[in-house]
Amino acid sequence: MSNSDLDFDRQQIWHPYTALREPLPTYPVARAEGVRLFLEDGRALIDGMSSWWAAIHGYNHPALNAAATEQLGKMSHVMFGGITHEPAIRLCEKLVAMTPAPLEKVFLADSGSISVEVALKMAVQYWQGRGKPDKCRYLTPRRGYHGDTFGAMSVTDPDSGMHWMFKGLLPGHLFMPMPEAKFGESAEADLAVAEQYFEAHHQELAAVILEPVVQGAGGMRIYSADYVKGLRALCDRYQVLLILDEIATGFGRTGKLFAMEWAGISPDILCLGKALTGGYLTLAATLTTQDVADGISDSPAGCFMHGPTFMGNPLACAIACQSLALLEEGQWRQQVAAIEQQLKAELLPLKGKAGVLDVRVLGAIGVVEVDKPVDMAALQRHFVEAGVWIRPFGRLIYLMPPYVIQPDELSQLTAAIAAAL
Repeated sequence: MSNSDLDFDRQQIWHPYTALREPLPTYPVARAEGVRLFLEDGRALIDGMSSWWAAIHGYNHPALNAAATEQLGKMSHVMFGGITHEPAIRLCEKLVAMTPAPLEKVFLADSGSISVEVALKMAVQYWQGRGKPDKCRYLTPRRGYHGDTFGAMSVTDPDSGMHWMFKGLLPGHLFMPMPEAKFGESAEADLAVAEQYFEAHHQELAAVILEPVVQGAGGMRIYSADYVKGLRALCDRYQVLLILDEIATGFGRTGKLFAMEWAGISPDILCLGKALTGGYLTLAATLTTQDVADGISDSPAGCFMHGPTFMGNPLACAIACQSLALLEEGQWRQQVAAIEQQLKAELLPLKGKAGVLDVRVLGAIGVVEVDKPVDMAALQRHFVEAGVWIRPFGRLIYLMPPYVIQPDELSQLTAAIAAAL
């Protein structure tokens, strides 16, 4: 890649959450293999991000490559309207089989944000079908994050979240305090506060939406599974649907196949994405129950009013089937448990360092929270020079490595964080 290419990239191309005026540096990647990103200058970086939590099996995986190649020889895409195909059917069979029994209806979307949009629309149409059109608002804990599209932004914290500048354009939904109870603790006090919102607003609430056990881009907070379990009970008591956003936590990341398993509950609507295709292509899914599907069918529209152009993309579905087949082999359980044990051994001691507010670990997630926002460009440069790829944000330096990472590779990631502190 020439200097002129890099100049064009810097001056003409937006990257996520960055500016075109004095943008953050970008590092040209030539290829990826296993857990390594190979830069064009020959340097190899151990990836601690799984490409934003999606590449759980690592890069250039032979089984996923084979699935992609085989499907390309048949068809890469056909519309899903009036047409079906085996990759979509097989994928939906797998999703229904691996999620809790009440979840049996599948909508295939093309990104995590859209799966949230779909879930929000499902909840509203459900209550229209049940003759309660006034139930059209959502309740969610603060510090959550559900995506960058407008519906998803409307249930993302409007004050502390990254979308505060759009607050005046978004519907006025309800935000309750984030749970304070930590993982493994009772959430009785948090649930007492939550019930006040249910008591005051249940007649207008379509659904509660939250990320179970781990809040992602809103703060990487790990909280009590008891809170998730209690919200399920409150939703049942006050006739409110429960939407769980497992886009970041699904497919083994927290040490359970789905984070809701820590709470032993099932939602009315479930959002999945990110790791669904092992990081190969964008694909997401929204699963729901027979009851919700019936309510939507009874709504004035008579059908669910959503249909993305690339819905059920055969290429993405075929790769997702293979990615889920790799998970079905079960190795991820030992891999994630080993990662958790090593992250606790190597990151928790950093709690005593100056400037460190907290260190938290669950499954293949390790978070170091510091006392002031990091210098992104300088810290990124430090990590690249240390041979690792770690993408911090705000006051958070965190790891979500591929499950196939080896102990010495993970140690290189944690050592780079320790050196940065």
